Amino acid sequence: MALRQTQLERLRGGDFDVLVVGGGINGAVTSAALAGRGANVALVDRGDFGNFTSQESSNLVWGGFKYLENYEFWLVFKLCRSRNRLMKAYPDNVKEISFLASLDQSSPFPPWFAALGALGYWGIGLFGTRYPRLLSTDKVEKEEPVIDTVNVRGGVEYRDAYLVDNDARFVFSFVRSAVESGATAANYVELVSAERKGNRWVAQLRDVDSGEEFTTRAKVLVNAAGPFVDGLNKQWGVSTDHRIVYSKGIHLVVPRLTTDQHNRVLAFFDDTQRLFYVIPMGYRSVIGTTDTRVGEAHTKVLPEDRDFLLDQINRRLNLRNPLTPDDVIAERCGVRPLVVKSGGGDQKEVDWTSLSRKHAIESDRKQKLVTVFGGKLTDCLNVGEEVAAMVQKLGVPLERDLKNWYGEPAAETRAEFYRQARLMKLDALRAKPGTEPLTDRLWRRYGRRAFSMLEAIRDDPRMGEDIMENADYLRVELNLAANTELICRMEDFMRRRSKIEQVVRMDDIRRSAGLDEVAQILFGDEAEQRLTEYLESRAPVT
Repeated sequence: MALRQTQLERLRGGDFDVLVVGGGINGAVTSAALAGRGANVALVDRGDFGNFTSQESSNLVWGGFKYLENYEFWLVFKLCRSRNRLMKAYPDNVKEISFLASLDQSSPFPPWFAALGALGYWGIGLFGTRYPRLLSTDKVEKEEPVIDTVNVRGGVEYRDAYLVDNDARFVFSFVRSAVESGATAANYVELVSAERKGNRWVAQLRDVDSGEEFTTRAKVLVNAAGPFVDGLNKQWGVSTDHRIVYSKGIHLVVPRLTTDQHNRVLAFFDDTQRLFYVIPMGYRSVIGTTDTRVGEAHTKVLPEDRDFLLDQINRRLNLRNPLTPDDVIAERCGVRPLVVKSGGGDQKEVDWTSLSRKHAIESDRKQKLVTVFGGKLTDCLNVGEEVAAMVQKLGVPLERDLKNWYGEPAAETRAEFYRQARLMKLDALRAKPGTEPLTDRLWRRYGRRAFSMLEAIRDDPRMGEDIMENADYLRVELNLAANTELICRMEDFMRRRSKIEQVVRMDDIRRSAGLDEVAQILFGDEAEQRLTEYLESRAPVT
């Protein structure tokens, strides 16, 4: 935790160009974009980075096929273009994937019409993926036998992309980029208050861990608090043209439902004629999402939510045994912060089902405040660039954008890593059948930092061993995470820097012989305390 202490020391009494409040995808990408262009940036979040909405996504990077229903062609174009940029910039992390949508008698569109839509979607997306296909019922059954085709009229296959690892880790990659460009970033730092005094914002901050309070100053304040942006603006007395309403979505993680032969997403219309998906996550499947209007940001999976999804998927798949709640390994539940115009009325008057995941960015020139409303992972690069442009107009000079604040290292660097990994026979260390080659995994997760892992494994072969049963994580990865990934609590690693909690049952995590060593590597003398806190927080609700 030495890195976090260094970041806290820089925050205490610091004077920055920009203070970013909120460490979800909007705050993380904003910090990376600004720091990459020479601004002196501070980023804080009262929890961990990516710990709220940004850890509850479908892990999809997509242009919004369904938004065509509402004729939002410009939005779909922008999202597809952003998807294409991410696939190009992150070839090992953001990969193209097939979506196979089966259409039954209750689906709102016949297969031929959906195929026309898919063709249009492909064109609007600048042909950035493979072409779509119209599938007969027999073809659907042949390509994915798990689909119950009794009532299926046909299907359509189109392409989008997905995150190979988890969403929260992708968010953290932007935090790392910001820090490597000189930004100051600290998780578990709460904004107590902020006030404009003269030509600076004076922010009172509190270290959630220790309770210590201190001040930080900044020329410009960026409100990137996701579902909580309206509350902060109200606290500061700021009026805006937009506001946020909430839609709850859940996902259920279950054992793999589809064949290993095709790594594809299955799409269905549920009984409310809303699309939901079966998304691959390694040797697991993710079912979701739902769309429920709620009045507050804090939500949880209710029994009726779980039962609805299980019922929908059981009636659309040929499963040997129908899924039950006992098959659920993990759950994801969060709110989508949807953007609407400010004005009279409350969110109950909003037709939230027709709202898209667009974003809006506003600035207050007098207060030197920027607010980011809404958005999604796919659109993150646009958010970073647009906020940077606004910050520059508010008087913070920025260097020319060289686009070096995002993306994976150059192909030549990747080739050198793979060459060194081959020479030391890295992939031969992997004894588990059906798992991803170590070379691919380490490069995708760590990029340039993976070179130091090769050296550590050469010096000590134990560093190349898995540290926990049922979790593909090496001892060397834990050591790197402890030193470079701002981990303060066990859940930061188990849920966000990794996806262990999402693919391994909590009972199996508790019984893992390596769990104590994980805590020891991450927290040293505080290991017992942190592990106890973690296990108590994950105790079953009785």
